[in-house]
Amino acid sequence: MDGGAGETETVCVTGAGGFIASWLVQLLLSRGGYVVRGTVGDPSDPKNAHLMALDGARERLRLLKADLLDYASVAAAVAGCDGVFHVASPVPAVNPPNPDVEVLAPAVTGTRHVLAAGVRRVVVVSSVGAVIMNTKIPGGAVVDEDSWSDEDYCRTTENWYCLSKTVAEREALAYGEKAGLDVVTVCPPWVLGPLLQPTLNTTSMRLVTYLKGENTEEKMRNMVDVRDVADALVLAYEATPEASARRRYICSAHAMKVSETVALVNSLHPDLKLLDCPRK
Repeated sequence: MDGGAGETETVCVTGAGGFIASWLVQLLLSRGGYVVRGTVGDPSDPKNAHLMALDGARERLRLLKADLLDYASVAAAVAGCDGVFHVASPVPAVNPPNPDVEVLAPAVTGTRHVLAAGVRRVVVVSSVGAVIMNTKIPGGAVVDEDSWSDEDYCRTTENWYCLSKTVAEREALAYGEKAGLDVVTVCPPWVLGPLLQPTLNTTSMRLVTYLKGENTEEKMRNMVDVRDVADALVLAYEATPEASARRRYICSAHAMKVSETVALVNSLHPDLKLLDCPRK
């Protein structure tokens, strides 16, 4: 699966217009050995125009309308593909009125539909939110790929995003084992970096709220560059099942306090004249 001479693979990227997915599509196209199908809500929407402007897009990228809750549209997008990068996932409002319907069901059902479409290899983007939300982990303990968030704790604290990621990832791995599919999950933390898409995504917006002083929390945050995440996803896809015994990978680079992150950005871009993030 290395896209060598004379070899071309067709892969599907769900939610192709998003932050991580856009960089993934660009990377796949740049490697030359991939034909990419990207699922989006509306291929004609201007917010997806950046994808067709990528090098190689005219020849090897096709955008398809698909709704992850509609199995038929997912199956049509995936039909004939060698593999799928399942990147799309609902990002909930701060206080969703019905989190089970608005967040959990789409995350789990969408993942199930992708897996049921019948490709030989699926790489699922999860989150460290499915790893670290667990009060039973001793303070100072190192978490790894064997660590899981506590679903009851996520529900009690109304952390619907972490709950959805935990439930969906467990579903993906269990489904893959039961059905004999080659499923790998990648768990990044706070993903930062330059934008390819024209709109500001949720994780980048959080950085903006820190820089503007609108969010004053002071905590240690693990982070990773979006381009490194794209690299990790392709590495996970291209690793042979024999060489990739682990099914789950944390993809993290640095840990910094919020105040340190804000200070670093201000030092690199003093012209922004943004407020320091006060500590709590």
